[in-house]
Amino acid sequence: MVKEAVKNLEPYVPELTLEQMKKQKGLDKLVRMSANENAYGTSGDVAKALDKWHYRDANLYPDSNADELREIIASQFDINADKLIFGNGLDEIIELLSRVILEPGDEVLDPAPTFSEYALHAEIKGAKIKSVGLDDSGRIDLKAMARSISSKTKMIWICNPNNPTGTFLEADAIRALVEDVPEAITVIVDEAYIDFTGGIHDSVIQLTKEFKNLVVLRTFSKAYGLANFRVGFAVCSDPLIGYLQAARLPYNLSTFAEIAATAAFKDQSFVDNTVKKVIAERKKWEHFLIKAGLPFYDSATNFIFFQVKGGDADALHEYLLENGYLLRNGLRKDWLRVTIGRPEDNQAVQKLIADYLA
Repeated sequence: MVKEAVKNLEPYVPELTLEQMKKQKGLDKLVRMSANENAYGTSGDVAKALDKWHYRDANLYPDSNADELREIIASQFDINADKLIFGNGLDEIIELLSRVILEPGDEVLDPAPTFSEYALHAEIKGAKIKSVGLDDSGRIDLKAMARSISSKTKMIWICNPNNPTGTFLEADAIRALVEDVPEAITVIVDEAYIDFTGGIHDSVIQLTKEFKNLVVLRTFSKAYGLANFRVGFAVCSDPLIGYLQAARLPYNLSTFAEIAATAAFKDQSFVDNTVKKVIAERKKWEHFLIKAGLPFYDSATNFIFFQVKGGDADALHEYLLENGYLLRNGLRKDWLRVTIGRPEDNQAVQKLIADYLA
């Protein structure tokens, strides 16, 4: 009934909703700092744009090409509009790439640890996952990636900055890898968190003009604060973009989502302000973790991955949950990932951790 590649899959299990978890734990207040959501919400222009639309075309199918959103993104990044493809979140783009490129027996190079959906969709297609460990700094080891390439390698995943470690690779390092990779191997760079590096030249989108086997992913779920609207996109060249468009489901981006993403993208001042706030709070987290003696990876994202050295991460996670704060557990033994929240929540969690350690 079910193909062999699916029988032993471990599916992505989303967290309970906040209301479900509050009820389960008997809590009046619960702040989620586990899903890397934007603690500062989204641009006020989004609500204005949706109110203006007022569902007047709700009975009609959406613009399958997402023309307005396509044009403003292409203009911002100085790329051809026809080199963009949109998805119902990056989840759909990740699945689409696996569906179009991979066949049973193909090999996929995947950093360890990284975002679990890369491996999930590759395994569904019957591909083999070859995990490549990170270096001592928690960064994706590009030299080890290159050494791991075999005649069966079809796809290489690079999450940059990486989730869950938060570590970042410079664009020149990625260029060097792509230059050495055979053109038959697709290199995919997931830049979901790239805005939080604070550097305008950190993206490798421009390299898609040079390398036909390079794909760059971006999302509206993080810095733009539109996780609920599920809008992601990929940038790549011919002939791959044509194959992706041919295999893409029609009308995969609702008018509701396109209007929200367009309004959010136009308000770059909101993104800039959000990034400044996150970076400022990230530095405070770093100072706290150093003072508390908790090792962590150098983060370029809106989260920090830290080790409960000499302690019990599960117990600390439960203690914080009982006090109204949810962090991400289970990504690595004795490690927790905390999404950088608003100042008052960051301070509250830091005090709780200090009290727990004392």
